Amino acid sequence: MSEAAAAMTNRILPAVAAIALLSVAACNNEPEVIDSRAPDPMAEQLKNAAPVELPPSVEKAVTFRCQPGNELVYVDFFQGRKLANLKTTPTGTPIRLTAPESGQPLTGEGHTVEGTPTSVKYTAPGGKVLTCKA
Repeated sequence: MSEAAAAMTNRILPAVAAIALLSVAACNNEPEVIDSRAPDPMAEQLKNAAPVELPPSVEKAVTFRCQPGNELVYVDFFQGRKLANLKTTPTGTPIRLTAPESGQPLTGEGHTVEGTPTSVKYTAPGGKVLTCKA
């Protein structure tokens, strides 16, 4: 290659590189976001909705032996002591008991439980009262 051709190549090559860099710099370098899901029709409502309060978690699940009659009662106490689940058999359907304030008797469907996870007074529908200990 002659000196003139080499000099011309040395001048043209940087110019071509600069043009190539300018064309790449002009591009939008952000990735294209593709989402195959349809827009959520309730997105705006959910965004403006009040926060949801989660239910309390189980604080203690207790099996009580009750007198008179040596009966068993199963109570799941929830945190805050305003909610409990009561079962009268191990595999029975839980009965939801609630109290307006912590420390007050838990009631529901004719059942009442009053006390703590160590001992309770259980009143069954019909008025039968049992004293129970864990």
